Amino acid sequence: AVSHAAVDQSLRAFYQQYDFPVIFTRFANFYGPGQQLYRIVPRTIIYALLGKKLQLQGGGTSVRAFISGVDVADAVMRSINSGLVGEAYHFSPERFLTIRQVIEIICSQMNVEFADLVEIAPDRPGKDLAYLMDSKKARRELGWQESVTFEEGVDATVRWVKDSFDEISSLPLNYIHKI
Repeated sequence: AVSHAAVDQSLRAFYQQYDFPVIFTRFANFYGPGQQLYRIVPRTIIYALLGKKLQLQGGGTSVRAFISGVDVADAVMRSINSGLVGEAYHFSPERFLTIRQVIEIICSQMNVEFADLVEIAPDRPGKDLAYLMDSKKARRELGWQESVTFEEGVDATVRWVKDSFDEISSLPLNYIHKI
């Protein structure tokens, strides 16, 4: 979050000082085919397929919104084609889910019992309880609207993981910090 804020402030300074053409876009949590495997949606799918226990930190009470890659691409194009230079646009579905609900939806679609997949773990220190973005401005000024429901996006992600499982199952499922 700090690095994103620093980039935003630097670009805003360039815009104000030199008329640098920038449009700020901020997104809810991206998910979908091709996503990093350590993220909650693909990780849940992979663990369900492997029969591994998934650690659910703090019981999954944190609240998030999830935006599909298709809707991110549409948002970027609308920002480029219709956005005003110097303005910021937030893109988020209006539906917010707890992490527990996310996992329950995935379990339901994969016909896996939540209790068989999940192990409740202590909460991560310093974790944000909710990310609640308001996308009214993007909807009003850019005509943006999400086109992929969370369930549709999960279905596409399950298909991607299953279709690529031989490769995916050999890759690390944890975040690897790159310097």
